[in-house]
Amino acid sequence: QVQLKESGGGSVQAGGSLRLSCAASGSTSSRSVMAWFRQAPGMEREGVAAIFTITRNTYYVDSVKGRFTISLDDTKNTVYLQMNSLTPEDTAMYYCASKGSHGFWKEAQSYTYWGQGTQVTVSS
Repeated sequence: QVQLKESGGGSVQAGGSLRLSCAASGSTSSRSVMAWFRQAPGMEREGVAAIFTITRNTYYVDSVKGRFTISLDDTKNTVYLQMNSLTPEDTAMYYCASKGSHGFWKEAQSYTYWGQGTQVTVSS
């Protein structure tokens, strides 16, 4: 079992920054891949960024490359998503997810554990 708890969401103006945190506990074998997804109203859940915890390889959806950075602090069992140059299109509920297997990082169905989500709202 893995427990994931997100924090750090909020409201910000366009061009601003937020840092999301995902505190993880439980089985490390089920945390080989840690990812952030987001879902806006009426939209499908979208993979935003992922980090492979052993290799530290990172992956991003094209729309956030150069603006968002995913990182992992092993000492705190926490994954971060630093979000800069935010736009209204980034408004969504952001979820942390983990899985034990590799494979395509963007497939939401492949993730076993999910947090409750944290809301990010960007106003123009």
